[in-house]
Amino acid sequence: MALRRLLALGAALGRRSCCSKPSLPPDFVEALRAVVGAPNVSTAAAVREQHGHDESMHPCAPPDVVVWPQAVGQVQELAALCHRGRVPMVPFGTGTGLEGGVNAVQGGVCFDLSRMDAIAELSLEDFSVTVEPGVTRKALNKHLRGTGLWFPVDPGADASLCGMAATGASGTNAVRYGTMRPNVLNLRVVLPDGRLLHTAGPGRQPRKRSAGYDLTSLFVGSEGTLGFLTQATLRLHPLPEATAVTVASFPSVGAAVACTVQVLQAAVPVARIEFLDEVMADACGRFSGMGLPVAATLLLELHGSRHSLAEQQHQMEEIMRQNGGSGLAWAEGLEEREQLWSMRHNAWYAALALRPGCQVRHKDGDDGGSARGAAGATALPSLAQGYSTDVCVPISRLPDVVVETKQDLQASGLTGPMVGHVGDGNFHCILIFNSQDPEEARRIHAFTQRLGRRALAAGGTCTGEHGVGLGKRALLQEELGQEGLDTLRSIKAALDPYNLMNPGKVL
Repeated sequence: MALRRLLALGAALGRRSCCSKPSLPPDFVEALRAVVGAPNVSTAAAVREQHGHDESMHPCAPPDVVVWPQAVGQVQELAALCHRGRVPMVPFGTGTGLEGGVNAVQGGVCFDLSRMDAIAELSLEDFSVTVEPGVTRKALNKHLRGTGLWFPVDPGADASLCGMAATGASGTNAVRYGTMRPNVLNLRVVLPDGRLLHTAGPGRQPRKRSAGYDLTSLFVGSEGTLGFLTQATLRLHPLPEATAVTVASFPSVGAAVACTVQVLQAAVPVARIEFLDEVMADACGRFSGMGLPVAATLLLELHGSRHSLAEQQHQMEEIMRQNGGSGLAWAEGLEEREQLWSMRHNAWYAALALRPGCQVRHKDGDDGGSARGAAGATALPSLAQGYSTDVCVPISRLPDVVVETKQDLQASGLTGPMVGHVGDGNFHCILIFNSQDPEEARRIHAFTQRLGRRALAAGGTCTGEHGVGLGKRALLQEELGQEGLDTLRSIKAALDPYNLMNPGKVL
């Protein structure tokens, strides 16, 4: 595929920036088996390939061996073995990333942490819970059912919570409840040489602290390049007493995004503000059978008490009408609300359906990050595929950047419906392309680079929630400048001097 070849070039450049791929030391696989048992070590080609890619379009780069540790002590022993043998290590959670973060570009050992799935400690009084890396966000919220609490960070995919911490994930609820960064209170990290670190101190879960460097925030968003996140203590939130959702159509993309800015400026405590351009609204409406108007669209959700909700609804309706919004019926029943958000979370499938015969690669996913296959299996390959990218800009610049991006898409002749968490200034383009058309692939690559640089020029970031991984390293250098990148490299060298942890990513 043409786009894969373009991305493969970037991966190759990354490999040249690291050491050349080493061979495994003699008897190394047997040493791994001695730690975790033979059934928890695999060198089978199919297993290695499964662990050599995420849901991005970056070419598969399989590890030499896959291991499934069952406990943190085993992770420490395995890491120490790899450190002594100078063998690269790649953490793997659910494989739902979108920037090639699990691709083993230097080979080595993939640590599949999915079997470490204990919910170790739940404190209802402290609004906190401690989970291992095999616990996903849906599993946690199912466990919390009946407690009156929930974990609201929702990237769409049923991702591992430690993986979400590693990538600094976000999602539809971030405008009110924040991203992963403020919702992680402590991390238990196995460092590259096998040492164990608790970023806020063993057993500690204060809701704020000013004691020394913020090690927790250092590891949130580190994308597996500094150590293994083997446990996360998370902040929980009370379930709202009442919830209401509305769908509003607008005369233009600019009007919809301007409405978002005014809602935030008016301090309406909105929980979700999701944007669909007219192409995405039409696709979602047809795919879900809900028949949305072919217009720029906002999905808005309010949380609060029944009394406060009525006031918020009135305030929201006034702002939307001032911006030309229409169709402002509110859904308060659970089934109707879930139907609306299911439509939003199926945006990836709806986008793929714009070009018949698209390859289905995701399940239950928001913006394409999810498990493989619409029904749990991968469809047969086809010519048309999808590629999702994201940026985030200051709220004041959001209307201009979204409109400019829309114009760029149209001028480029690309199929790229826009969708996003605009309450945070974060939006995505889901690019559907012919994998056998090198010219179209070239235009997509050029467009994504322009999109990233447009966000940087507006004072934003090249990625709001997908991470850097393999694909955005050049943009990260432009974003941070040479001094910033040198500082990152110094931190990396201090914790991982042999560049064994997920080499070739971020830096």
